Amino acid sequence: MSATRTHRTHRTHRPHRGTRLAALALSLAAAAGTLAATAVPAQAASRPAHSGHHGDALECRGRGTDPDALVRYGSEILIEAPLSTVFKAQTDVERWPAWQDAVLTSERLDHGPLRAGSAFRWTTPVPATPATPATTLTVTSTVQQIQRNQCIRWTGPATGEGIHIDEGTHVWTFTKVKGGTLVRTEETWTGDQAEADVDLSTGALGEGLDIWLQDLKAAAEARTGC
Repeated sequence: MSATRTHRTHRTHRPHRGTRLAALALSLAAAAGTLAATAVPAQAASRPAHSGHHGDALECRGRGTDPDALVRYGSEILIEAPLSTVFKAQTDVERWPAWQDAVLTSERLDHGPLRAGSAFRWTTPVPATPATPATTLTVTSTVQQIQRNQCIRWTGPATGEGIHIDEGTHVWTFTKVKGGTLVRTEETWTGDQAEADVDLSTGALGEGLDIWLQDLKAAAEARTGC
């Protein structure tokens, strides 16, 4: 799938609570409204997806995002912190609420080190929109591939009242570079609601991923005193 890629390196402050949530809620609500109003199959309503980073599609242990997904976004950020610090912050999923305002809760569904087959469930509040009520989006993620200090890939659905993503596939890579750690991420969504308006859903996904990267940067750099 061809994609328009625009390089982004973020050095902004952590945004106020709710920015990511509002973007997600408004875009998915609009997508749901479009689907309900037109009753057009998702394939007919879709347009090419967009991605926000340069280079080839990301992979972890040879596996990437869904190659057939219509909703797709990627981005990257330079974090001025050691690779091990960044990787630990991102993969210590139970501590996400401590540094991500958009994550209410996060719990492991298994025990021990995070590994292939590990599952975790996390929640994020979604404000009311004209098309959907205020709800809590519950995401159940299963790690499919992981390589210490290099990459992680997970998949899973997200469900809330009036909002549903059949499957999200999310890949992260971590590379030691001059000045710190380069983090790249790419995610795809599938499902009738997400695909009812590809541009809206892609915008929501991109807003969320860019803010996630900013939050990760702030958390990791705080741990190293940057």
